[in-house]
Amino acid sequence: MAAASTAPNSSGWAKAHFSSSSNSLMDLGFISLKKKKPNKKRGSFNIHSTLHSPSVLHFPNQPYQQPVITKNDTPVKPKTHQQPAQWNLLQRAAAMALDMAEGALVSRELRHPLPKTADPQVQIAGNFAPVPEQPVRRELPVTGAIPECINGVYLRNGANPLFEPVAGHHLFDGDGMVHAVSINDGSASYACRFTETQRLAQERELGRPVFPKAIGELHGHSGIARLILFYARGLFGLVDHNNGTGVANAGLVYFNDRILAMSEDDLPYQVRITPSGDLETVGRYDFDHQLKSTMIAHPKVDPVSKELFALSYDVVQKPYLKYFKFSPDGKKSPDVQIPLPVPTMMHDFAITENFVVIPDQQVVFKLQEMITGGSPVIYDDKKKSRFGILAKNARDASDVIWVESPDTFCFHLWNAWEEPESDEVVVIGSCMTPPDSIFNECDQTLESVLSEIRLNLKTGKSIRRQILSTSEQVNLEAGMVNRNKLGRKTRYAYLAIAEPWPKVSGFAKVDLSTGEVKKFTYGDRKYGGEPCFLPRNHTSENEDDGYILAFVHDEKTWKSELQIVNAMNLQLEASVKLPSRVPYGFHGTFVDSKDLESQA
Repeated sequence: MAAASTAPNSSGWAKAHFSSSSNSLMDLGFISLKKKKPNKKRGSFNIHSTLHSPSVLHFPNQPYQQPVITKNDTPVKPKTHQQPAQWNLLQRAAAMALDMAEGALVSRELRHPLPKTADPQVQIAGNFAPVPEQPVRRELPVTGAIPECINGVYLRNGANPLFEPVAGHHLFDGDGMVHAVSINDGSASYACRFTETQRLAQERELGRPVFPKAIGELHGHSGIARLILFYARGLFGLVDHNNGTGVANAGLVYFNDRILAMSEDDLPYQVRITPSGDLETVGRYDFDHQLKSTMIAHPKVDPVSKELFALSYDVVQKPYLKYFKFSPDGKKSPDVQIPLPVPTMMHDFAITENFVVIPDQQVVFKLQEMITGGSPVIYDDKKKSRFGILAKNARDASDVIWVESPDTFCFHLWNAWEEPESDEVVVIGSCMTPPDSIFNECDQTLESVLSEIRLNLKTGKSIRRQILSTSEQVNLEAGMVNRNKLGRKTRYAYLAIAEPWPKVSGFAKVDLSTGEVKKFTYGDRKYGGEPCFLPRNHTSENEDDGYILAFVHDEKTWKSELQIVNAMNLQLEASVKLPSRVPYGFHGTFVDSKDLESQA
């Protein structure tokens, strides 16, 4: 966190902009700390994190500087003891007592340095820091020419805490904010808005954060204490956790005439693009009372059948994993319970023409670890990584085929397809090592290796190969293939070059068959995020006939822009200058203007 003052500001504590002095800008880098020794009895590692994680960050070893905050960017401290008028005397007394208990807990926590994975001065500093909402700004300056085929809205999700953290905070704990660039006949507008989750609405009314932060706060005895405080507040009617606790900050998908913002700890939230190009939250979306459980942040839309496929995992009770799908008009299938021995973190999965591909990997949940002072998220090195192959139309899990893939840990899978001639399903993903470094402070540099994993359905064996040559190897994380080819064999993938980790210095266009890689870099001290591939049209003969859209931030000038790059020749076609800073974020999508007209 980069706060330097506590003067009030009507736009909240988020920073609209920073000083343009290059010496004052933080260069968020690599942090190196000692790795904990493995627990020989359990065959596992303790990890400083919890419950759900929308994506992957790792902070290896480099110094950093605090950014200078201008006078207008000073934050507002969370308010204390703000009590809604409708509370009765018992509720007011309970609130004061619980606030005092929480204050004592925070005071005790802050006697010791926070780990870098929960320190807001690291996690949300520089261009990871939040920004206030921005209403629509039209007729934005454009350098070059926006291709005529691009008409619609580019949307990108991200974490943007409404309130300044009072204790531990991880980047992934922030409230969801969607940034939108609307394009119409070469003209562009911009807006960004919070997704109005139940959590955000209640905290805004109370004037401070009260919901536990799944990654930054819930570990060890203090994590147990925070859960007790939270549910005690619920018992007295001070907060309502029955309508979801999620932040909706990770994924975005357009399905059944709806834009859905998602994090895997809740139901999706429907957001809507207004005719003016602004964003508004319609509400928590349960598919007309059909969805009773959480849904992961990366559901898949089949480009041919138009069905939506999804998973839901539970960290407390069986079944730990469920699979379901929706017809194009939003009718949900019955849940298919996938038998797992332990609750497992499952952030992503893949589809093929006929199957869903389910990664059952080595990061698992053991809530009892909090009792002994540890984290409930455990890397279990004795567990075997495997992939489950299940028919899309399966009514139960009796026919799932499990294929082991030793020491394979992928948080994101970019595509998968079938090769019937060899009885194989081919999976494309970024394999991370060491797996525990996603959450745990360690002295080993994280590597994210683009890999092809071939799963033989007859022999039950797998083969994994590195796609890029050793000389070309770079960390590749966050990206996509041509969405018109999802679940079918693709030649190209477009992936963020996550270097220097966790920043993104450009993107790579990778030929998945030959390993040839072509890179587009944003330039000196310019960094971006996930590249979004937009096909020129649905009938093009060339798979790479389209454009890459990505937000890019210049850390020298502290200005942000939307870059549009020709995917065939990697030439910059246009740059849209944005009126305010866009923080580094997570995942995005593009919604065509024709689809916008039919929004629910």
